[in-house]
Amino acid sequence: MDERRAWSDKRAEIMGRPDAGAAYEAARIRFELGAAVRRRREGLGLTQAELAERAGLKQPAVARFEAGGTMPTIPMLERLAEALEVRLSVRFEPLREAS
Repeated sequence: MDERRAWSDKRAEIMGRPDAGAAYEAARIRFELGAAVRRRREGLGLTQAELAERAGLKQPAVARFEAGGTMPTIPMLERLAEALEVRLSVRFEPLREAS
């Protein structure tokens, strides 16, 4: 029988895997993009269904995106930006150097 382990131990084990950093970064990006879309949608007083209609999507696709469940393409981000009445801005920023 497996013994219980602390979350910090389990996290350290997972993050020690070779591709863990890249997977974590991809998840972070999906989550941040989804949260930004949700904040803007709510700020406009739109439901997920209304945003989906404006963007030519289905409501479940908007829900998955807002939850960080999918990595959008640039064309998808452009459609969402237009539907949310904002301009899409993609930029490169220097990485922070480790101290």
